[in-house]
Formats: sequence, C-alpha cells, structure tokens
Amino acid sequence: MVRSSAADVDGYLAEVPVERREALAEIRALCRAELAGFDEVMAYGMPAYQRDGTAEIAFASQKQYISFYLLRTDVRDAFAQRLAGHDMGKGCLRFRKVDAIDFDLVRELLRATAATRGQVC
Repeated sequence: MVRSSAADVDGYLAEVPVERREALAEIRALCRAELAGFDEVMAYGMPAYQRDGTAEIAFASQKQYISFYLLRTDVRDAFAQRLAGHDMGKGCLRFRKVDAIDFDLVRELLRATAATRGQVC
C-alpha cells in the first residue's frame, strides 16, 4: 500500500497487511502518547501528525517496508549518529522487517520532535 484512501487512521490500520498491523498500531500509540498538541490526520494517504497545520511525523506501510517519516531536519541532524546504521531516505526511516523496528528510537525521535519547533523538509 503506497497511498490509502482511508478516511481516518483506524480505517488505514484496518487496510494494512495483518502481519504489519500490530507494529503500525504501536507506532501510532507512541505518536499519540508523545506528540501532545499535535493533530492526527490522514495526509498523502498515510497517518500524519501535524502541529499548527504542518505535518512533522508520518508513517506508512509500503510495499517492501514500513516507513517512519521524520520531517524535521533539525531532529534528523541531532540524531545523525543514531540513525547512521539505519536505512534512511531524505526524511524517511525504513524498517524492512517488523521485528527490526527500534521502538525506543522512534519514541526518542517523537519526544525530540514534540520538545521543539523546527524546519520541516
């Protein structure tokens, strides 16, 4: 699934492959717990978390991996050493296997995002 037409995140999670659903639900739970003051929305066919109308975090079930979109360049720069060993795109952390998701790292990235405001890529 690259782009969902689900109206909300519950609908999105119902559409994803069952073997990924629990991991994506855990990412969602972390987002909801750590991103106080953010709105949960569907943007570009995936769950996103926005503050003042700007998405700063998103996640998606892609064809070959789960994507965690870290859209703040300052947070990515601050975590450069921790992210160096991971499969990264410009603003995307890719987890090719569900059991390889580093939920502690995701939590720390979410906390850093919530703690400050910065430029979105």
